[in-house]
Amino acid sequence: MSSNRTLIRGGLVITAAEETHADVLVEGSRVVALAAHGSDTAAGWSAARTIDATGKYVIPGGVDAHTHMEMPFGGTFASDTFETGTRAAAWGGTTTIIDFAIQSRGGSLAEGLDAWHEKANGHCAIDYAFHMIMSDVNESSLKEMDKLVAAGVSSFKLFTAYPGVFLSDDGQILRAMQRAASNGGLVMTHAENGPAIDVLVEQALARGERDPRYHGEVRNALLEAEATHRVIRLSQVAGAPLYVVHVSAREAVAELARARDEGLPVFGETCPQYLFLSTDNLAEPDFEGAKYVCSTPLRPREHQAALWRGLRTNDLQVVSTDHCPFCFKGQKEMGRGDFSRIPNGMPGVENRMDLLHQAVVEGRISRRRWIEIACATPARMFGLYPKKGTISPGADADIVIYDPDAEQVMSAGTHHMNVDYSAYEGRRVTGRVETVLSRGVPVVDKRAYVGHAGHGAYLPRGICQFLDGGSAG
Repeated sequence: MSSNRTLIRGGLVITAAEETHADVLVEGSRVVALAAHGSDTAAGWSAARTIDATGKYVIPGGVDAHTHMEMPFGGTFASDTFETGTRAAAWGGTTTIIDFAIQSRGGSLAEGLDAWHEKANGHCAIDYAFHMIMSDVNESSLKEMDKLVAAGVSSFKLFTAYPGVFLSDDGQILRAMQRAASNGGLVMTHAENGPAIDVLVEQALARGERDPRYHGEVRNALLEAEATHRVIRLSQVAGAPLYVVHVSAREAVAELARARDEGLPVFGETCPQYLFLSTDNLAEPDFEGAKYVCSTPLRPREHQAALWRGLRTNDLQVVSTDHCPFCFKGQKEMGRGDFSRIPNGMPGVENRMDLLHQAVVEGRISRRRWIEIACATPARMFGLYPKKGTISPGADADIVIYDPDAEQVMSAGTHHMNVDYSAYEGRRVTGRVETVLSRGVPVVDKRAYVGHAGHGAYLPRGICQFLDGGSAG
């Protein structure tokens, strides 16, 4: 009877909705019941495996809604494969990733999706899903959007940046948004004014400004705010919801806040690098700043306060990583002497849950808000809740036993991401993952990796669960 049961005893169960001292009973891959410590109900439970969570937090596995495993960029590839990247995610308490499949220019959405299925299938340590990057908006790809939504790929990313690679013009973005308005899909945008940035890049290089720090200067915060304003108004015209990825500038947060105050179904994501790092890192000498080149770029430190405020006021709803790692040696170095050739992206899939817990320790956010922005809201935003993102009867048993008192020092010497540096090298944080279950199966057990490639299952997704006038959380 109890052979496929796991019992988690003695912990503080934290979800976005509540904190409760409860025991959790797992049967097979699902949570079947919760009961108060010491209650007659909990006392009557038996299981083949019991996990003692006394003094620990029992939290839902993290949902990282923005990763790029094996992504091609600028003549190279992101250094984490689906195997190494999902293993690192598990070590960091994340049990679901949503990666981005890419439509090739001139190709179909289906071909792009098939290529990413091939990369991921049989290789993931944790569950995974896909968004679709639309590189070529035309009649054919617009029709395909309907099929993808029906098949469980319900979000589509469009770019106002990267002319000649990913950029869609305003008309194409409007058409995609109109289609999403009719089929239930969610349009995600990378909001920066790419053509204007290209002008500033050309001018900076002509002046001999070639170091990594100029990457941040040419990608002006006002050009992020302008593009954010533009895509918000396009979505309003289309009558479609909008999700803006990797918001980094206070001026962009202000655009989102204004739209939400107007009652528009507009949502925003930020990432740990914008909350904890700044242009000071981009300016590190001896080309070290290249480690911190990503787009949108790191901003001056004073932008961080607006991002934290946005997370507290719910003008920003999600913290994802935009995990897109490139090694310093041999990859970031491609841009020595020309910052525009540095591959854009940073590692972080393993660090997100711990960095956000540090924000709890420092009093920036509450414990429940930690779980909300890292687990529950991303699951709801992208049609995976309540299967993912919470601990409740019927949910997948994606559960993390988290030690809130353990101290650790982040370092490339101890992390599990396939990249030769840590963006947080030497940073001390309080809190650490101890044990991770994915669908009831241990992946990390008392700080030992016991998972395997191929355990992770592909997740078809429903539609966004916030399309009720723009409230999230």
